Amino acid sequence: MSGGGLRVVIAPDSFKGSASAVAVASALAAGWRSVRPADELVLRPMADGGEGTLDALATAYPSAERMPVTVLGPADASVAAHWLLVTAPDGTRTGVVELAATSGIELLTALRPLDAHTLGFGQAIAAALDAGVDRLVLAIGGSASTDGGAGLLTALGARLTDAAGTPVPSGAAGLASLSRAELSGLRPLPPGGAVVLTDVTSPLLGPAGAVAVFGPQKGLTPSTSPAVEASLAHLVELVDGGAGLALVPGAGAAGGAGFGLLAWGAVLEPGAAAVARELGLADALVGADVVVTGEGRFDGQSEAGKVPTHVRELAAAAGARPALVAGVIDAEPVGFAASAALVDPQLAGSAAASLADPLRWLTAAGAHLARTLAP
Repeated sequence: MSGGGLRVVIAPDSFKGSASAVAVASALAAGWRSVRPADELVLRPMADGGEGTLDALATAYPSAERMPVTVLGPADASVAAHWLLVTAPDGTRTGVVELAATSGIELLTALRPLDAHTLGFGQAIAAALDAGVDRLVLAIGGSASTDGGAGLLTALGARLTDAAGTPVPSGAAGLASLSRAELSGLRPLPPGGAVVLTDVTSPLLGPAGAVAVFGPQKGLTPSTSPAVEASLAHLVELVDGGAGLALVPGAGAAGGAGFGLLAWGAVLEPGAAAVARELGLADALVGADVVVTGEGRFDGQSEAGKVPTHVRELAAAAGARPALVAGVIDAEPVGFAASAALVDPQLAGSAAASLADPLRWLTAAGAHLARTLAP
Protein backbone atom coordinates (compact mmCIF):
# COMPACT_ATOMS: atom_id res chain seq x y z
CA MET A 1 0.00 0.00 0.00
CA SER A 2 1.35 3.43 -0.96
CA GLY A 3 0.11 6.84 0.17
CA GLY A 4 -2.94 5.29 1.80
CA GLY A 5 -4.00 3.60 -1.43
CA LEU A 6 -3.71 0.06 -2.64
CA ARG A 7 -1.12 -1.30 -5.04
CA VAL A 8 -3.13 -3.21 -7.64
CA VAL A 9 -1.56 -5.32 -10.36
CA ILE A 10 -3.81 -6.12 -13.33
CA ALA A 11 -2.59 -9.17 -15.24
CA PRO A 12 -5.30 -10.77 -17.41
CA ASP A 13 -5.09 -12.97 -20.48
CA SER A 14 -6.98 -11.97 -23.62
CA PHE A 15 -10.69 -12.67 -23.90
CA LYS A 16 -10.38 -14.66 -27.10
CA GLY A 17 -12.59 -13.43 -29.89
CA SER A 18 -13.57 -10.25 -28.10
CA ALA A 19 -10.66 -8.30 -26.54
CA SER A 20 -6.88 -8.43 -26.37
CA ALA A 21 -5.09 -8.73 -23.03
CA VAL A 22 -3.91 -5.13 -23.40
CA ALA A 23 -7.48 -3.92 -23.94
CA VAL A 24 -8.81 -6.08 -21.08
CA ALA A 25 -6.21 -4.74 -18.65
CA SER A 26 -6.90 -1.14 -19.69
CA ALA A 27 -10.66 -1.54 -19.26
CA LEU A 28 -10.32 -3.18 -15.85
CA ALA A 29 -7.96 -0.39 -14.78
CA ALA A 30 -10.39 2.29 -15.95
CA GLY A 31 -13.18 0.71 -13.94
CA TRP A 32 -11.06 0.33 -10.82
CA ARG A 33 -9.82 3.90 -11.11
CA SER A 34 -13.37 5.24 -11.36
CA VAL A 35 -14.01 3.94 -7.84
CA ARG A 36 -10.56 4.31 -6.24
CA PRO A 37 -8.56 6.99 -8.12
CA ALA A 38 -5.82 7.15 -5.47
CA ASP A 39 -4.72 3.54 -5.86
CA GLU A 40 -1.49 2.62 -7.66
CA LEU A 41 -2.31 0.51 -10.71
CA VAL A 42 0.29 -1.62 -12.48
CA LEU A 43 -0.78 -3.18 -15.78
CA ARG A 44 0.85 -6.42 -16.88
CA PRO A 45 -1.25 -7.93 -19.70
CA MET A 46 -0.54 -11.65 -19.83
CA ALA A 47 -0.59 -14.45 -22.40
CA ASP A 48 0.01 -18.19 -22.50
CA GLY A 49 2.01 -18.47 -25.70
CA GLY A 50 -0.85 -17.92 -28.11
CA GLU A 51 -2.04 -14.86 -29.95
CA GLY A 52 -1.28 -11.69 -28.00
CA THR A 53 1.99 -12.89 -26.45
CA LEU A 54 4.05 -10.47 -28.51
CA ASP A 55 1.77 -7.54 -27.65
CA ALA A 56 1.90 -8.42 -23.94
CA LEU A 57 5.70 -8.32 -23.98
CA ALA A 58 5.69 -5.11 -26.02
CA THR A 59 3.49 -3.47 -23.38
CA ALA A 60 5.82 -4.56 -20.60
CA TYR A 61 8.89 -3.26 -22.46
CA PRO A 62 7.98 0.08 -24.07
CA SER A 63 11.49 0.43 -25.52
CA ALA A 64 11.13 -2.82 -27.47
CA GLU A 65 11.20 -2.49 -31.24
CA ARG A 66 8.67 -4.01 -33.60
CA MET A 67 10.68 -5.35 -36.51
CA PRO A 68 8.67 -5.62 -39.75
CA VAL A 69 8.94 -8.77 -41.84
CA THR A 70 7.03 -10.08 -44.86
CA VAL A 71 6.54 -13.84 -44.93
CA LEU A 72 4.64 -16.49 -46.83
CA GLY A 73 1.44 -17.06 -44.90
CA PRO A 74 -0.22 -20.42 -44.24
CA ALA A 75 -2.08 -20.31 -47.58
CA ASP A 76 0.90 -19.01 -49.62
CA ALA A 77 -0.20 -15.35 -49.63
CA SER A 78 2.30 -12.73 -48.47
CA VAL A 79 1.72 -11.60 -44.90
CA ALA A 80 3.07 -8.36 -43.45
CA ALA A 81 4.01 -9.20 -39.89
CA HIS A 82 6.59 -8.23 -37.31
CA TRP A 83 8.68 -9.72 -34.56
CA LEU A 84 9.73 -8.00 -31.36
CA LEU A 85 13.26 -7.05 -30.41
CA VAL A 86 13.72 -6.64 -26.66
CA THR A 87 17.07 -5.34 -25.44
CA ALA A 88 17.85 -6.00 -21.77
CA PRO A 89 19.86 -3.58 -19.61
CA ASP A 90 22.88 -5.86 -19.97
CA GLY A 91 22.62 -5.63 -23.75
CA THR A 92 21.15 -9.09 -24.32
CA ARG A 93 18.90 -9.01 -27.37
CA THR A 94 15.81 -11.24 -27.36
CA GLY A 95 13.70 -11.86 -30.43
CA VAL A 96 10.03 -12.65 -29.80
CA VAL A 97 8.26 -14.34 -32.71
CA GLU A 98 4.57 -15.25 -32.68
CA LEU A 99 3.26 -18.05 -34.89
CA ALA A 100 -0.28 -16.67 -34.90
CA ALA A 101 0.94 -13.53 -36.68
CA THR A 102 2.78 -15.41 -39.45
CA SER A 103 1.20 -18.87 -39.83
CA GLY A 104 -1.98 -18.51 -37.80
CA ILE A 105 -5.46 -19.79 -38.46
CA GLU A 106 -6.84 -16.24 -38.30
CA LEU A 107 -4.88 -15.47 -41.49
CA LEU A 108 -7.04 -17.90 -43.47
CA THR A 109 -10.28 -17.00 -45.20
CA ALA A 110 -11.10 -20.72 -45.38
CA LEU A 111 -9.61 -23.74 -43.63
CA ARG A 112 -6.76 -25.42 -45.50
CA PRO A 113 -6.28 -28.67 -43.55
CA LEU A 114 -3.90 -30.38 -45.99
CA ASP A 115 -1.81 -27.57 -47.46
CA ALA A 116 -1.58 -24.92 -44.72
CA HIS A 117 1.97 -24.71 -43.39
CA THR A 118 4.41 -23.05 -40.96
CA LEU A 119 6.91 -21.75 -43.51
CA GLY A 120 6.19 -18.11 -42.67
CA PHE A 121 6.83 -18.69 -38.99
CA GLY A 122 10.24 -20.13 -39.86
CA GLN A 123 10.94 -17.15 -42.13
CA ALA A 124 10.22 -14.74 -39.27
CA ILE A 125 12.51 -16.75 -36.97
CA ALA A 126 15.20 -16.56 -39.65
CA ALA A 127 14.76 -12.79 -39.82
CA ALA A 128 15.36 -12.53 -36.07
CA LEU A 129 18.48 -14.68 -36.43
CA ASP A 130 19.66 -12.45 -39.28
CA ALA A 131 19.34 -9.48 -36.91
CA GLY A 132 21.75 -11.15 -34.50
CA VAL A 133 19.50 -11.84 -31.52
CA ASP A 134 21.08 -13.58 -28.54
CA ARG A 135 18.02 -15.66 -27.69
CA LEU A 136 14.55 -16.42 -29.02
CA VAL A 137 11.13 -16.58 -27.40
CA LEU A 138 8.70 -18.37 -29.71
CA ALA A 139 4.94 -18.30 -29.10
CA ILE A 140 3.21 -21.09 -31.01
CA GLY A 141 -0.53 -20.90 -30.29
CA GLY A 142 -3.17 -20.38 -32.95
CA SER A 143 -1.69 -22.33 -35.84
CA ALA A 144 -3.49 -23.05 -39.11
CA SER A 145 -1.67 -26.25 -40.06
CA THR A 146 -0.79 -29.81 -39.09
CA ASP A 147 2.57 -30.04 -40.84
CA GLY A 148 4.67 -31.28 -37.91
CA GLY A 149 6.81 -28.16 -38.15
CA ALA A 150 8.03 -29.17 -41.60
CA GLY A 151 7.49 -25.67 -42.99
CA LEU A 152 9.43 -23.89 -40.27
CA LEU A 153 12.27 -26.42 -40.50
CA THR A 154 12.48 -25.83 -44.25
CA ALA A 155 12.69 -22.07 -43.72
CA LEU A 156 15.54 -22.66 -41.27
CA GLY A 157 17.56 -24.73 -43.72
CA ALA A 158 16.26 -28.30 -43.58
CA ARG A 159 15.77 -30.23 -46.82
CA LEU A 160 12.68 -32.41 -46.95
CA THR A 161 12.57 -34.32 -50.24
CA ASP A 162 10.74 -37.11 -52.04
CA ALA A 163 12.28 -40.25 -53.54
CA ALA A 164 13.50 -38.26 -56.56
CA GLY A 165 15.23 -35.67 -54.39
CA THR A 166 12.62 -32.99 -55.07
CA PRO A 167 11.44 -30.81 -52.18
CA VAL A 168 8.04 -32.00 -51.01
CA PRO A 169 5.07 -29.63 -51.22
CA SER A 170 4.18 -27.61 -48.15
CA GLY A 171 1.60 -28.74 -45.65
CA ALA A 172 0.37 -32.05 -44.30
CA ALA A 173 -0.36 -33.38 -47.80
CA GLY A 174 3.25 -32.85 -48.87
CA LEU A 175 4.49 -35.10 -46.08
CA ALA A 176 2.83 -38.05 -47.79
CA SER A 177 5.64 -38.09 -50.38
CA LEU A 178 8.46 -37.45 -47.89
CA SER A 179 11.40 -39.81 -48.37
CA ARG A 180 14.39 -38.02 -46.86
CA ALA A 181 14.89 -35.37 -44.16
CA GLU A 182 18.29 -33.68 -44.18
CA LEU A 183 18.77 -31.47 -41.12
CA SER A 184 22.49 -30.75 -41.43
CA GLY A 185 21.74 -27.41 -43.09
CA LEU A 186 19.64 -26.13 -40.21
CA ARG A 187 20.74 -22.76 -38.91
CA PRO A 188 22.24 -22.91 -35.43
CA LEU A 189 20.27 -21.75 -32.44
CA PRO A 190 21.26 -18.33 -31.09
CA PRO A 191 23.79 -18.37 -28.20
CA GLY A 192 21.05 -18.13 -25.55
CA GLY A 193 18.89 -20.79 -27.17
CA ALA A 194 15.20 -20.73 -28.03
CA VAL A 195 12.32 -21.04 -25.57
CA VAL A 196 8.99 -22.19 -26.99
CA LEU A 197 5.85 -21.05 -25.18
CA THR A 198 2.74 -23.23 -25.31
CA ASP A 199 -0.19 -24.11 -23.08
CA VAL A 200 -0.67 -27.44 -24.89
CA THR A 201 0.72 -30.64 -23.39
CA SER A 202 -0.23 -33.04 -26.19
CA PRO A 203 2.39 -35.34 -27.71
CA LEU A 204 2.70 -35.33 -31.48
CA LEU A 205 0.98 -38.65 -32.21
CA GLY A 206 -1.80 -40.84 -30.88
CA PRO A 207 -5.23 -40.26 -29.33
CA ALA A 208 -4.02 -37.17 -27.46
CA GLY A 209 -1.88 -35.91 -30.35
CA ALA A 210 -1.98 -33.08 -32.86
CA VAL A 211 -4.29 -34.78 -35.37
CA ALA A 212 -6.74 -36.34 -32.93
CA VAL A 213 -7.19 -33.34 -30.64
CA PHE A 214 -6.62 -30.29 -32.83
CA GLY A 215 -7.06 -31.59 -36.37
CA PRO A 216 -10.86 -31.13 -36.50
CA GLN A 217 -10.67 -27.42 -35.70
CA LYS A 218 -8.27 -27.04 -38.63
CA GLY A 219 -10.52 -28.90 -41.03
CA LEU A 220 -9.25 -32.48 -40.81
CA THR A 221 -12.00 -35.10 -41.04
CA PRO A 222 -12.29 -38.80 -40.16
CA SER A 223 -11.47 -39.57 -43.79
CA THR A 224 -8.35 -37.37 -44.00
CA SER A 225 -6.96 -37.69 -40.47
CA PRO A 226 -5.48 -41.22 -40.72
CA ALA A 227 -3.26 -40.28 -43.67
CA VAL A 228 -2.00 -37.15 -41.90
CA GLU A 229 -1.29 -39.17 -38.73
CA ALA A 230 0.69 -41.67 -40.78
CA SER A 231 2.64 -38.90 -42.50
CA LEU A 232 3.55 -37.35 -39.15
CA ALA A 233 4.68 -40.75 -37.88
CA HIS A 234 6.91 -41.09 -40.94
CA LEU A 235 8.32 -37.60 -40.34
CA VAL A 236 9.22 -38.72 -36.81
CA GLU A 237 11.04 -41.77 -38.17
CA LEU A 238 13.18 -39.58 -40.41
CA VAL A 239 13.80 -36.67 -38.04
CA ASP A 240 13.75 -38.00 -34.49
CA GLY A 241 16.61 -40.48 -34.58
CA GLY A 242 15.19 -42.34 -31.60
CA ALA A 243 15.31 -39.32 -29.31
CA GLY A 244 11.67 -39.62 -28.33
CA LEU A 245 10.87 -36.02 -29.19
CA ALA A 246 7.38 -36.89 -30.42
CA LEU A 247 6.47 -37.98 -26.88
CA VAL A 248 7.54 -34.72 -25.20
CA PRO A 249 4.53 -32.87 -23.74
CA GLY A 250 3.82 -30.05 -26.14
CA ALA A 251 5.33 -31.75 -29.20
CA GLY A 252 1.83 -31.81 -30.67
CA ALA A 253 1.27 -28.10 -30.10
CA ALA A 254 0.52 -25.96 -33.15
CA GLY A 255 -0.05 -28.97 -35.39
CA GLY A 256 3.31 -30.42 -34.47
CA ALA A 257 5.29 -27.18 -34.68
CA GLY A 258 6.36 -28.04 -31.14
CA PHE A 259 7.97 -31.21 -32.50
CA GLY A 260 9.73 -29.33 -35.29
CA LEU A 261 11.18 -26.83 -32.84
CA LEU A 262 12.32 -29.61 -30.51
CA ALA A 263 14.10 -31.19 -33.47
CA TRP A 264 15.87 -27.86 -34.02
CA GLY A 265 17.03 -27.90 -30.39
CA ALA A 266 14.57 -25.50 -28.80
CA VAL A 267 13.10 -26.05 -25.32
CA LEU A 268 9.35 -26.14 -24.65
CA GLU A 269 7.97 -24.42 -21.56
CA PRO A 270 4.45 -23.94 -20.15
CA GLY A 271 3.31 -20.70 -21.72
CA ALA A 272 1.76 -18.80 -18.80
CA ALA A 273 4.70 -19.43 -16.48
CA ALA A 274 7.24 -18.50 -19.14
CA VAL A 275 5.41 -15.32 -20.16
CA ALA A 276 5.15 -14.32 -16.49
CA ARG A 277 8.90 -14.78 -16.18
CA GLU A 278 9.61 -12.77 -19.32
CA LEU A 279 7.34 -9.99 -18.02
CA GLY A 280 8.98 -9.96 -14.60
CA LEU A 281 5.54 -10.47 -13.08
CA ALA A 282 6.81 -11.85 -9.77
CA ASP A 283 8.83 -8.67 -9.24
CA ALA A 284 5.83 -6.51 -10.16
CA LEU A 285 3.79 -8.26 -7.47
CA VAL A 286 6.17 -7.30 -4.66
CA GLY A 287 4.18 -5.07 -2.32
CA ALA A 288 0.92 -5.63 -4.20
CA ASP A 289 -2.32 -5.67 -2.21
CA VAL A 290 -4.59 -6.97 -4.97
CA VAL A 291 -3.91 -8.84 -8.22
CA VAL A 292 -6.66 -8.93 -10.86
CA THR A 293 -6.45 -11.61 -13.55
CA GLY A 294 -8.85 -13.26 -15.95
CA GLU A 295 -9.71 -14.91 -19.26
CA GLY A 296 -12.69 -15.28 -21.53
CA ARG A 297 -13.94 -18.54 -20.01
CA PHE A 298 -12.81 -19.89 -16.66
CA ASP A 299 -13.55 -23.61 -16.58
CA GLY A 300 -12.08 -26.97 -15.63
CA GLN A 301 -9.18 -26.55 -18.04
CA SER A 302 -8.14 -23.30 -16.38
CA GLU A 303 -6.47 -25.20 -13.55
CA ALA A 304 -4.07 -26.83 -16.04
CA GLY A 305 -1.56 -24.01 -16.14
CA LYS A 306 -3.71 -21.30 -17.71
CA VAL A 307 -3.03 -17.62 -17.01
CA PRO A 308 -5.53 -17.02 -14.15
CA THR A 309 -4.37 -19.94 -12.03
CA HIS A 310 -0.69 -19.19 -12.54
CA VAL A 311 -1.23 -15.53 -11.62
CA ARG A 312 -3.28 -16.66 -8.61
CA GLU A 313 -0.31 -18.75 -7.42
CA LEU A 314 2.12 -15.85 -7.86
CA ALA A 315 -0.25 -13.53 -6.01
CA ALA A 316 -0.54 -15.94 -3.11
CA ALA A 317 3.25 -16.21 -2.90
CA ALA A 318 3.47 -12.40 -2.78
CA GLY A 319 0.82 -12.12 -0.05
CA ALA A 320 -1.65 -10.33 -2.33
CA ARG A 321 -5.37 -11.00 -2.73
CA PRO A 322 -6.12 -12.45 -6.17
CA ALA A 323 -9.32 -11.57 -8.01
CA LEU A 324 -10.79 -13.16 -11.13
CA VAL A 325 -12.70 -11.67 -14.05
CA ALA A 326 -14.05 -13.84 -16.87
CA GLY A 327 -16.72 -13.65 -19.50
CA VAL A 328 -18.14 -16.87 -18.09
CA ILE A 329 -17.13 -18.73 -14.91
CA ASP A 330 -17.94 -22.43 -15.30
CA ALA A 331 -15.77 -23.76 -12.45
CA GLU A 332 -15.53 -22.86 -8.80
CA PRO A 333 -12.99 -19.99 -8.56
CA VAL A 334 -11.08 -21.61 -5.72
CA GLY A 335 -8.38 -19.48 -4.14
CA PHE A 336 -9.66 -16.12 -5.40
CA ALA A 337 -10.68 -13.43 -2.93
CA ALA A 338 -13.34 -12.17 -5.33
CA SER A 339 -14.63 -12.94 -8.80
CA ALA A 340 -16.85 -11.42 -11.44
CA ALA A 341 -18.31 -12.91 -14.62
CA LEU A 342 -19.46 -10.53 -17.33
CA VAL A 343 -22.63 -12.61 -17.72
CA ASP A 344 -23.58 -12.01 -14.07
CA PRO A 345 -26.90 -10.17 -13.51
CA GLN A 346 -25.15 -7.15 -11.99
CA LEU A 347 -23.03 -6.81 -15.14
CA ALA A 348 -24.03 -7.63 -18.74
CA GLY A 349 -26.51 -10.30 -17.69
CA SER A 350 -25.98 -12.54 -20.72
CA ALA A 351 -23.27 -13.85 -23.04
CA ALA A 352 -24.78 -11.99 -25.99
CA ALA A 353 -24.72 -8.66 -24.18
CA SER A 354 -21.18 -9.13 -22.87
CA LEU A 355 -19.86 -10.08 -26.32
CA ALA A 356 -21.61 -7.12 -27.93
CA ASP A 357 -19.65 -4.62 -25.82
CA PRO A 358 -16.96 -6.45 -23.81
CA LEU A 359 -14.89 -3.40 -22.88
CA ARG A 360 -17.91 -1.67 -21.36
CA TRP A 361 -18.59 -4.66 -19.11
CA LEU A 362 -14.93 -5.21 -18.30
CA THR A 363 -14.81 -1.60 -17.11
CA ALA A 364 -17.90 -2.27 -15.00
CA ALA A 365 -16.26 -5.44 -13.63
CA GLY A 366 -13.17 -3.46 -12.62
CA ALA A 367 -15.37 -1.01 -10.71
CA HIS A 368 -17.27 -3.88 -9.08
CA LEU A 369 -14.05 -5.50 -7.86
CA ALA A 370 -12.76 -2.17 -6.53
CA ARG A 371 -15.88 -1.83 -4.40
CA THR A 372 -15.77 -5.48 -3.34
CA LEU A 373 -12.10 -5.51 -2.35
CA ALA A 374 -11.78 -2.04 -0.84
CA PRO A 375 -10.52 -2.08 2.77
